Amino acid sequence: MVRVPFRAAADRVRHRLSQLAGPKSRGRASARTRPRTPDRTDAAAPGRTDTAAPGDLTGPARRPYLRALGMLAVVVLGAWLGLLAVGSIRTPVGPMDTNMTLRPSLTGGSRINVSPLGALELDSHSAPLRLDVDVDRLDPERSQALVDRPERFSHLQDEVTRDVAAGTRELAVRSCVAVVSGATALGLVVYRRPRRALAAGGLALTLLAASGVSAYATWNPKSVLEPKFSGLLSSAPSLVGDARSIVTEFDIYQQELARLVTNVTKLYDATSTLPVYQPDPGTIRVLHVSDIHLNPAAWHIIASLVEQYEIDVIVDSGDTMDHGSAAENGFLDPVRDLGAPYVWVRGNHDSTVTQDYLEKFRNVRVLDDGRAVNVGGLRIAGTGDASFTPDRTGPGGNKAAAQLEGARLASALRDQESAGTPVDIAVAHDPNTARETDGTVPLVLSGHLHRRINEQLKLGTRLKVEGSTGGGGLRAVQNEKPEKVHASVLYMDRSTRRLQAWDEITLGGLGLTTAEVSRHLPEENLKKDAPVSPTPSPSSTPSATRSAARPTPSP
Repeated sequence: MVRVPFRAAADRVRHRLSQLAGPKSRGRASARTRPRTPDRTDAAAPGRTDTAAPGDLTGPARRPYLRALGMLAVVVLGAWLGLLAVGSIRTPVGPMDTNMTLRPSLTGGSRINVSPLGALELDSHSAPLRLDVDVDRLDPERSQALVDRPERFSHLQDEVTRDVAAGTRELAVRSCVAVVSGATALGLVVYRRPRRALAAGGLALTLLAASGVSAYATWNPKSVLEPKFSGLLSSAPSLVGDARSIVTEFDIYQQELARLVTNVTKLYDATSTLPVYQPDPGTIRVLHVSDIHLNPAAWHIIASLVEQYEIDVIVDSGDTMDHGSAAENGFLDPVRDLGAPYVWVRGNHDSTVTQDYLEKFRNVRVLDDGRAVNVGGLRIAGTGDASFTPDRTGPGGNKAAAQLEGARLASALRDQESAGTPVDIAVAHDPNTARETDGTVPLVLSGHLHRRINEQLKLGTRLKVEGSTGGGGLRAVQNEKPEKVHASVLYMDRSTRRLQAWDEITLGGLGLTTAEVSRHLPEENLKKDAPVSPTPSPSSTPSATRSAARPTPSP
């Protein structure tokens, strides 16, 4: 009973292919109802006409080229199905995990997908096959092995070359098996004759071999110097440099790539060993981050700080993205696993698309238009940025719009005060917006400037501007000097909900693998000779500012 639908489908496929023989073949369809006794002498009878059964593509044909086209269709379709089913491999390339796949293509070339940033296309060869490489992730164990044994970096290029060659050989073998299996299986379904099915498999293997020879003969190793970018990587040429600079400074680019892998891994290691102060039950710990700008390393840093400092609330003052496009949304998924509630306001690089995506996360509280929430023992209110970078028409007007948004936030804070639910912390991305809240809230947090500011405003509100927790993000390589990674841990008294102290955490950017933590006390606490909260570890002595640096030599 199971074979009936399969046999009916196979009959329909054969019937469609038999129609390629033209209208005359339909006259032979009546043979299906006229059983014929085979006669060995019939084959030798002179003047014998073709009486092959319908759908029998193996008998003599009046139009051989149509039968050849049918065979070619079976071979191409079967080979393509085989490649889709089993024609890909997962292979390591240096510290990265990749998926390699061959796909039928009219133009050939190679495509490297780097999700969620986009893709780059290389005119590497001319053949009816395209090589797709999907970069999945950077393996932390292999990256750490490179850090532990710096001498391996001198052989990293050779290692990557060997990995690519080994992956290509394995992919070639897998592809051969895939196309032969696919074409043979489809040929057996269509023709129902093992000889024809094997012929289809052999022809598929021949076509694959011919494509491989064509790719080898037209291989263009210089294509890597002229890639075509798509998605967010379309800005890569302006970040990396043009082909001429890459050619003239190729050795420098190789060295910097190795330093990038080394220092990012060491940065993770430095973060995990930062000094930790003794917990205090009377303290609420708030981690202030800002301007991540699509740097995935920031999530590792934040997660490590949450664990090391037992953070109660994370406050992100915006610019988590770079373009605010839907393609970037997948970058936000690690927020779910940071281990603490996440309070977020929109920056000028974030869009309402970004905001809508984050609002779906259970641990995220999105603040806009003065909205206030109770989280982690604190009442926090905030608003999104008044502008969106891609929509800006000129440099003027942005400060005025930010100040107007700040006036609205200040009005919302006063309404909260009147309702008997005063706000402890206000959050806005632009410092121009934050300054307008002076006198309506004890503490206001912002970002945007990629540098720290700690200022007591005229009416008593303390303004704290955080630097870039993403080290400037993807655009950091434009700067002459690498941008440092900034984050701060704010210690709030649980009873008064006022700022008692804060730690400024600074990690070196690319090429500067250092970690520094400095303790600060508000001026009013110093004047009152108030004790430090939380209590530092017994081995340290209280002071207004304390630093602990952990330099790590660059490779």
